[in-house]
Amino acid sequence: MPKAVEVKEYRAQARFQHVSPQKARLVLDLIKGRGVQEALDTAAFTKKRIAPVVHKLLTSAIDNAKYVAGEQGLDLDVDNLYVRNAIANEGPRMKRIRPAPMGRAFRYQRRMTHLIISVAERGGSASLVTKVDEPGEEVKPAAKKARSTKATAKKAAATKAAAPKKKAAK
Repeated sequence: MPKAVEVKEYRAQARFQHVSPQKARLVLDLIKGRGVQEALDTAAFTKKRIAPVVHKLLTSAIDNAKYVAGEQGLDLDVDNLYVRNAIANEGPRMKRIRPAPMGRAFRYQRRMTHLIISVAERGGSASLVTKVDEPGEEVKPAAKKARSTKATAKKAAATKAAAPKKKAAK
């Protein structure tokens, strides 16, 4: 069994942001899984009200990575960092009342969001997915082949049976 590689993760969070989590997730989904430079560019040019906050938070996560790596004596390549997680959790809701006609009132809620962004360093390969082949497991293609030949045999028999009926009808 291959050993799991420990990945050092650096994070930053911004709490009690006055935007709904659904709207914040629109921006966070744009940067998730991207390299930090590409994610910074994306956040800088996104036309959403929360985008500058996400940009500032991502910069903070990168600075946290530099600081912690320097304190622990780790060798960190900032160009090799990517956005590992970007989460928008729901914060508390402020209940408000809006005046309505004829002395009535409508209640509504002002939502808040807790944003969490974590960055990590990519492994040796540039791709996000690493494939591990274990020596004990083998795929049995013979079973699939037997099923497919059985299906083609049924089709052939069906066409042969249908062919004489057509000739008899003429």
